[in-house]
Amino acid sequence: MVPAVIFDMDGVLVDSFQAHLLAWESMARGEGLRFDPVRFTANFGRTSRELIAELWPDSSYSDAQYEALADHREAAYRRIVQVNFPEMPGARELIQSLHHDGFALALGSSGPPENADLVLEKLAARNLFDAVVTGKDVRRGKPDPEVFLTAAARLGIAPRFCAVIEDAPPGIAAANAGGMLSIGLSSPGPAHRLLSDARLVVHSLTDLSPSLIRKELGKFASNT
Repeated sequence: MVPAVIFDMDGVLVDSFQAHLLAWESMARGEGLRFDPVRFTANFGRTSRELIAELWPDSSYSDAQYEALADHREAAYRRIVQVNFPEMPGARELIQSLHHDGFALALGSSGPPENADLVLEKLAARNLFDAVVTGKDVRRGKPDPEVFLTAAARLGIAPRFCAVIEDAPPGIAAANAGGMLSIGLSSPGPAHRLLSDARLVVHSLTDLSPSLIRKELGKFASNT
């Protein structure tokens, strides 16, 4: 079976926390809403709709209003990263080395497709990915495993042969729930993130290699 790596996007391929924080603050100001950065940090990585419901639980937005708020926030984010793209160290090199080593590659993100397109374009990596799954493709955000299971299905690869690289506890939980090898990236951004549930934790993408991931996947698949 061909091994696969499914990358989360924010905090893994792009150090986007600060850009997202600024975009959410901008959207909140525009709507006259109080913004709680602590609650935002604790829920970073969930879909925009889930975050809006978490940050402003007393709001009674219609579906159309949810979409408008999310679109406003995502557009602000893209403007920020378009000007100053915060590429994660080692991201481009790891993607290329995995591709050359025969891994199937997928992106599994809660963000919208426009964000994914921008990030993969900036990394010059769009043609190296065999599947891209975004928040538009799933109904449930992490820690539900839907995004990763959808990616595996599109790759045509069984979950036990898939490694997921994630930087957030909900993403690690999603990978574990999906029966995949979870690799936690202790990346910049929100402090005090607990990645202890990951099967493997690294401090940088430069700590990963095709041979290491293949070895860990082999051990994981043999035990599942």
